Amino acid sequence: MFSRLPSLVTALCLLYPLFPNPVAAVWPAPQKFTKGDGVQFLNQNIEVTYNGAFVRWSSSSIPSSEPQPHECPAHCSDDINDDGQEEEVLTENLAFQQIPYTYGYTPSGFTSKEIVQAGVSRALTGIFNSKFVPWILHKPNTKYEPDLDKLEWLQTLEIIQTASDDRSAFKPLAGEVDESYNLTLSKSGHAKLTAVSSIGILRGLETFSQLFYQHSSGTFWYTPYAPVSITDSPKFPHRGILLDTARHFFPVEDILRTIDAMAWSKLNRLHIHVTDSQSWPLVIPSMPELSEKGAHHPSETYSPSDVESIQKYGAVRGVEVYFEIDMPGHIGSVSLSHPELIVAYNEQPYHWWCAQPPCGAFKLNNTAVDEFLGRLFDDLLPRVERYAAYFHTGGDELNRNDSMLDEGIRSNSSEVLQPLLQKFIDKQHERVREKGLTPVVWEEIPLEWNVTLGEGTVVQSWLGAGAVKELVGMGHRVIDSNYNFWYLDCGRGQWITWENGLPFKTGYPFNDWCGPTKSWGLIYSHDPTANLTEEEAKLVLGGEVAVWSETIDPMNLDGIVWPRASVAGEVLWSGRVDDNTGQNRSQIEAFPRLTEFRERLVRRGVRASPISQEFCVQGEPWECEFAM
Repeated sequence: MFSRLPSLVTALCLLYPLFPNPVAAVWPAPQKFTKGDGVQFLNQNIEVTYNGAFVRWSSSSIPSSEPQPHECPAHCSDDINDDGQEEEVLTENLAFQQIPYTYGYTPSGFTSKEIVQAGVSRALTGIFNSKFVPWILHKPNTKYEPDLDKLEWLQTLEIIQTASDDRSAFKPLAGEVDESYNLTLSKSGHAKLTAVSSIGILRGLETFSQLFYQHSSGTFWYTPYAPVSITDSPKFPHRGILLDTARHFFPVEDILRTIDAMAWSKLNRLHIHVTDSQSWPLVIPSMPELSEKGAHHPSETYSPSDVESIQKYGAVRGVEVYFEIDMPGHIGSVSLSHPELIVAYNEQPYHWWCAQPPCGAFKLNNTAVDEFLGRLFDDLLPRVERYAAYFHTGGDELNRNDSMLDEGIRSNSSEVLQPLLQKFIDKQHERVREKGLTPVVWEEIPLEWNVTLGEGTVVQSWLGAGAVKELVGMGHRVIDSNYNFWYLDCGRGQWITWENGLPFKTGYPFNDWCGPTKSWGLIYSHDPTANLTEEEAKLVLGGEVAVWSETIDPMNLDGIVWPRASVAGEVLWSGRVDDNTGQNRSQIEAFPRLTEFRERLVRRGVRASPISQEFCVQGEPWECEFAM
């Protein structure tokens, strides 16, 4: 009788073809994607063009080891450059300009052409240098590669930008830059990428790079998906990561690698929580004592040139880097250079005064604090404003008890403290706006302290439990970082120690406050606009995953952040709901794309963690599904 009953595996095999065909290769999922099963090969001589006018190209400017552009057309003429050398120059307004593939090209400025040319360089380098032979995506001993006896080539990539970039394209407020793009690969071997902005072109180039694999022969690269048609744009304009550099320091190279992985994931905001009570690593030239006395070590500081290089590196990749100096709490490191401004620094037992040692808050009724912040902002804000539209002033976890130690207050009463905090926020946000930046605060400022915020202030929410709905109901624009879903540091145990006896029993089994671990599936399940009306949802700018660094340092950064941050990236780019089906996106459909994207991260130099065992990666999605 058992022979008459199909096994569960057989039944799943029969049902699987009924499931939608997965969006192969691309993470995050495009809004619309159709593909074929034709093979096209790619080489480094692909002709890449970009719209422009009066374009000069010189073969002498391209290293001899790199593929050369086509010869100058007949309507070119000779011209003399500044060194007296003859150079071929286009003499009429062409509909395109040639962009040679130059390995490692770095833009010298912020022109659209330079941004695009650098994007082309990175995209093609990602294809040609990552050595991604996708054997791990297929069952052992199966043929998955195309034959090399008959090669059809992708001959051209035509890039068209339909509007001019303005300055806001490289330091936008949420929604100010159009990141949409259209990408096609035709049967005849021609690719076309169209976007309104250069940032949209960067997003399309990343998608283009994810369509290709390296052949195991080692000298061929191909896509098995031609023809391709993609129409894509983000659901949310703010898609970010918060990185805490105060509890552990991260060298510049780690931050730049994080920016690279963000750009590949179509994330566009890096929020650097740069100072806290634990350390002050930020060099302020007019106030050198802050980092000299406040950093963990003289080698663990960010100079003004470091800050600029990080911001510029992000800007040319479509990742805006903005900074947070948390206040009036979480500021204890200032006490090491200016003890007269701070109360409750390193007071014990710490939990009476703050969430974690060494505590420390500004004195809220002290004019010297305001003078200090005036000098700080006059130095810092004009420098970071060049490449950012936002500045975060913190405001979380202010402990009322701190002001009991403040000789100018001696009270923990909300009735006493709220007017002082209102005045404090008003003044600092006035300074932020005067420098051309939009202020951001944590949710406690409006929700717990009932502080009235100026128009346009953005509120970052992290406590969940309906806070986003309450904030948008008050008319605030919101960044969602719900700790129940998007705190990547959670679920990894306590960072504090427990003495034997009652403390040991109290702390056992020493889990952290925000467990469990935020698995990729849990992260993927979160919708920042859940339970909101259509009008309320419009005030949600997007979200950020948080990387608080109590137990994270350069040694484990990549594995903790990636690919889980990319998962939130798909929620924020593609949307929790698939518009094509009207249903929540499925882990079964996402799994093969995410595992492939993780492999691409690894081959590009990011030590991303696996999300499953190799059997599941190589198998069919249903083979590792928990079926009911």
